[in-house]
Amino acid sequence: MSIISYALKGNLKKFNAKINELAKKENRSSLGLKLNFLNCFRLIGCGYSDYLNYELYNKTKKEVLEYASIKDQDKFYEIISPSKYKTFFTIKTNFLRNFKKYIKRDFFDNGTLEELKSFLAKHDYFMMKPYDGLGGSGVEKIYTKDIKNIEEFYQKLKEEKLFLEEYVEQHPKISEICSSSVNTIRIMTFSYNGKNEILFACMRFGNGTSSVDNFHKGGMACLVDLETGKLVGEAFNKNLDYFAAHPKSHIKFDGFQIPNWEKIKKLVLEASLVNKNIHVVGWDVAVTKEGATFIEGNRRPGFDLVQVLSKKGRKDIMRHCLNIINEEEHTNYKI
Repeated sequence: MSIISYALKGNLKKFNAKINELAKKENRSSLGLKLNFLNCFRLIGCGYSDYLNYELYNKTKKEVLEYASIKDQDKFYEIISPSKYKTFFTIKTNFLRNFKKYIKRDFFDNGTLEELKSFLAKHDYFMMKPYDGLGGSGVEKIYTKDIKNIEEFYQKLKEEKLFLEEYVEQHPKISEICSSSVNTIRIMTFSYNGKNEILFACMRFGNGTSSVDNFHKGGMACLVDLETGKLVGEAFNKNLDYFAAHPKSHIKFDGFQIPNWEKIKKLVLEASLVNKNIHVVGWDVAVTKEGATFIEGNRRPGFDLVQVLSKKGRKDIMRHCLNIINEEEHTNYKI
């Protein structure tokens, strides 16, 4: 596919509007920015949103080349977390069963009507989720009292391939920042031949109105210091709006101490050794009074949050992982 045809595939009208806004803000030429985008695409295969989110218009060629594009990620994850093993993580109920040692909550999936009634009798509210989904799409908090017809609800679950999950009660300190959603820490781990490490961590918060913390639902994210478990700097959302404090609670992000940080690190490092075929995982971790629990694990954690929060390209993470495998297996993988 040519550069021009690739560019025309996206939302060109929206991109043009954002480029025109950017040109005024940066006191630069719109045409110059568009040509710069095409050059960045030529260098790393970036899309419209990557160009804007990573602020590639202010980067040198050397800096641009360090950004991991979707093409780089596809290559990296097929080596590091092969797709033939993906359902261990991508089917959410598989994940709940495979990591049941670390997840103590109740869930209902593809059971009988009587089993559904039993689940509803035990929970005043719960989360309804698709078996396989991304970005919080289809995830909804449901109150049992609002279900008027259980038989119809049961059919909906079957037809739309949805399951139900007990609601996670998060640590009170986390609820002080945002109580409308379960706010999760995204922690990326790497494991190989029994050795493991944490590569990156950030924390996501809902916007105070949505029941989930995902970017596509208005959520925001803040960098986490791996040693201390403290939030670092400002949070940002999908539109690259930055927040020194949460817009609803007004609690400052920078310096906030995540409770149970040492327990959280121990949890993800232990779990990272469960599947020996998937070497990189992005864990979504909820902090609880007792410690922490998993919401889900992602076999292909994206690099968008990683690179925006790092304020630089993070191909170094990919190279680090591949170098360890190359040394062990005498291969020559490169990104």
